Amino acid sequence: MVRVIGSMRPDRDLPLRWTGHVPLVWRILAVNIFVIALLAFGLLYLDSYRSRLVEERQVQLGQHAQTLAAALRVARDDAPTRATAAGAATPATMAAALVVRFAQISGARIRIYDRDGEKLVDSFNLAPPTYVLRDPDTQAWQRRVARTLDRMVDSAVRAIRPGPYREPAVDRAAAWAELRIARRTPERAATYYRFAPDRTPMVSAAIVSDTTGQGILLLTNARDITRTVRAERLNLGYVLALVTLLSVLLSLFLARTIVRPLQNLAKAAVQVRLGRERDVIVPRLPSRRDEIGQLARALSDMTHALRDRIDAGEHFAADVTHELKNPLASLRSALEGAERVERPDLRARLLAIAADDVRRLDRLITDISEASRIDAELSRTHFTTVDIGQLVESILAARGQRATDEAIPIAFARPRSGIAQTRGDSSRLMRVFENLLDNALSFSPPGGVVLVSVTNVDATVIVRIEDDGPGVAADQRDAIFRRFHSIRPDSDDFGRHSGLGLAIARTIVEAHSGTLMALDRPNGAQGACFEVRLPAVEPPDAA
Repeated sequence: MVRVIGSMRPDRDLPLRWTGHVPLVWRILAVNIFVIALLAFGLLYLDSYRSRLVEERQVQLGQHAQTLAAALRVARDDAPTRATAAGAATPATMAAALVVRFAQISGARIRIYDRDGEKLVDSFNLAPPTYVLRDPDTQAWQRRVARTLDRMVDSAVRAIRPGPYREPAVDRAAAWAELRIARRTPERAATYYRFAPDRTPMVSAAIVSDTTGQGILLLTNARDITRTVRAERLNLGYVLALVTLLSVLLSLFLARTIVRPLQNLAKAAVQVRLGRERDVIVPRLPSRRDEIGQLARALSDMTHALRDRIDAGEHFAADVTHELKNPLASLRSALEGAERVERPDLRARLLAIAADDVRRLDRLITDISEASRIDAELSRTHFTTVDIGQLVESILAARGQRATDEAIPIAFARPRSGIAQTRGDSSRLMRVFENLLDNALSFSPPGGVVLVSVTNVDATVIVRIEDDGPGVAADQRDAIFRRFHSIRPDSDDFGRHSGLGLAIARTIVEAHSGTLMALDRPNGAQGACFEVRLPAVEPPDAA
């Protein structure tokens, strides 16, 4: 029997609350999917990526606006000089050429407004358009799906939604917010961001001349930004889909390797509990070296121990019935005979037999009671440090006080004080050594000596009790520790021994994580040697 020295309280250490009602497979899957979901939010970084691209395009377009304004200023300042040359271009034609050239370079639609806000130049009127706005109603379904995904992502990240782009009914400078802003800060570019009907970015930049009051507006459809963001999102979607699939498969594999063995163990445990199948095999999973394997082997060992205990209880009950039946039958026979016998001497002999049977029954009931409750009592006992040398010495001192002249002498090899200490219950250990001494004394012949020694070898307390009796045959050294197994000398009185003493002694020793064995005597002499081994504890002053 193994003494329970502590127990874990998992419900206090890690409360599961509502998750305790969710199957383990779903919990494993949910944890892994949750991690993948966190990674999936990496798609949302594309919103900031798009914002950076738009900001870069706004800066670039603002630089184009400033460069165009400077070029137009130079062309205007050089116009008087060039006017003297024959065939020189007029300022209007030079401005138109610059606008067309910058429109081709920037891919923007360029408009110039005078101080009063009237439109002077429009690049779309001077050259083919650099972009064409697309009607979303005429596009394929894939584009509509892409726009829906864009809206979903924007809603998820709570992105700032720019206003829609619409051509003004009257194309004047006042119709453009960026021009109104630029007029408040002349010579500085003001940028703006809108959505085209197909949700592609419309990036604009405006600048107003401080001297002439003319306003320049550059407007471009940055369709390439949308294509780049969607392409990156698609690639990341493929990667996340693959990772999610692998995660699900690995989660299912992990759940299979964990949950299925646990289910098998649970089914086997239920079958053992119900007791419907005697030979239920609890899988030991010897190939597994993880916690599941440890649990399987622990449950298997527990099941075997439980079966052994049940078998022992059944055998014990059968043995108790048998052992009580014999003296009861003898007692009944003696009492019935005493009623019919007239001779006083025969009646006295029958009454003596009945008295012996009563003593035997009393001894049996006492030992049976102790043997039946010893396991439960030891499991609740608080172990303390016990000095085995002092314990044996006190036992021998008590025996010396009540010894008679014909008593068998006991020689005790006393250990040095404090070296033979163990953790245990002193009263139970005293019962062990009392039983072993009674056994040795009962088998010792007249003139024999019982030798008792206590030593500490390799952190193990070893107690040996030797006698000069006939010894124990090799094939009987395990049987003598079975309950009700008794081989007594002829000199012993009938009913004096119940056959439970050595069984009780071994139970107590094993409850103290020790061993009790019958051996040959170390010096080779005739007789028996019973050896008790107990784990030693280090003395307090050993350091």
